[in-house]
Amino acid sequence: MRDNADRFESLGCEILGASFDTVAENLAFARAQRLPFRLLCDVDRAVGAAYQVLRPAGDPLAAYPERFAYLIDPHGVIRRSYAVSDVSDFARLVLTDLERLQERA
Repeated sequence: MRDNADRFESLGCEILGASFDTVAENLAFARAQRLPFRLLCDVDRAVGAAYQVLRPAGDPLAAYPERFAYLIDPHGVIRRSYAVSDVSDFARLVLTDLERLQERA
């Protein structure tokens, strides 16, 4: 997403990231990764619960959300959800979907 941020912006799309990390942790990560978009802190996991990305309590990775992304239109409607497993091709997939949605509008 970082490497395609300009393309998303040219299409009027705002990229936001979210994690269960603190402000300090997200700030350090954003700086280290040179992220040109905001990371939101969901330390109480309320947003994670709303988007159904919490892992079961017994899961060894329960401290981390499942990795999902959402393409949300300007009216707040989720147009597509993605289970993110292959980050190498993910931005291209989202850009293709975004362009298709804009063509239909």
